[in-house]
Amino acid sequence: MNLSKEIADIIKKGVVIPALPLALNAERKLDERRQRALMRYYLDAGAGGVACAVHTTQFEIRDKGIDLLGPVLKIAKEEFDAFEKNTGKKVVRVAGILGRTDQAVKEATAAVSLDYNVGLLGLKAFKNDDNETIIEHCKKVAEVIPIVGFYLQTAVGGRRLNADFWREFAKIKNVVAIKMAPFNRYHTIDVIRGVAESGRADEITLYTGNDDNIIADLLTEYEFCCNDKIIKLRISGGLLGHWAVWTKSAVEQLRRIKSPDYKNNLSELYTLGIKITDVNSAFFDVANNFKGCIVGLHYVLQRQGLLEGLWTLNPDEVLTENQKKEIDRVYDSYPELNDDEFVKTNLDKWL
Repeated sequence: MNLSKEIADIIKKGVVIPALPLALNAERKLDERRQRALMRYYLDAGAGGVACAVHTTQFEIRDKGIDLLGPVLKIAKEEFDAFEKNTGKKVVRVAGILGRTDQAVKEATAAVSLDYNVGLLGLKAFKNDDNETIIEHCKKVAEVIPIVGFYLQTAVGGRRLNADFWREFAKIKNVVAIKMAPFNRYHTIDVIRGVAESGRADEITLYTGNDDNIIADLLTEYEFCCNDKIIKLRISGGLLGHWAVWTKSAVEQLRRIKSPDYKNNLSELYTLGIKITDVNSAFFDVANNFKGCIVGLHYVLQRQGLLEGLWTLNPDEVLTENQKKEIDRVYDSYPELNDDEFVKTNLDKWL
């Protein structure tokens, strides 16, 4: 499967792609009405795509007895279809893909059958494998669907991947983008240097997944000397759990960064970046090593009325008292960053 030019151009331009949370009811069963409402929120907010069945959606949707991977992808597909039919706008349909090769190929095949454009390829199942083994795995999945690489931070199940890995990964023909989410500047540079050295720097689009460094990532130009030639690279957009909330504001922030006069506002934008990092520390429960990084987003969505409660598939995943206080603090400290009025105006329609 190859990307259409229209979708390839959207990815290349760089857009806001929120990571879809999972909407559950008090019995921890899928709340289809609110799952659809979340999709409608992101698309109406101006997101250029949505990433489904990813970390923010909870990896446990694949577990036997839960079996929500198919239902979530199908609901999202139907909302993508309706949005595109009603607006005439194309958006990027991203499906998370996990597991060893057999499982990953099966998930990629299912995603293609549901009209997803790209697979966000997670590698947490390869914690103890060498680069060569993982690269062969990636090649096999890329034969089924165009793939977006995913560097997941170690605090939530990722593994260390060096520049040598990313150089070889970027050489895979059907790799179209990489989401960098190690939450580490050194490791982020490893990815970008690997892409620069791969010979495909012009063909691969970089997306930040560093929720702790969003604005700085988007403002920075990277330079590497490769074979006596200077390769310059920029991060074009974001595929972020953080953007699963206050999405309308995120769209505006990316628009400002991409505006022709952004250099006249660099100081203001870097200050904005620090505010967003402070907000993220509360949303993602940094004080507890990211233990509440999913339920913190649920709390914001519950405040806005998009979710009914904070339920996750893991009953032990709960909002700590201090995390709630921190989220309330950043809400009060940075009222200009939320999109509560936008949600309030449209909530009944989405529900």
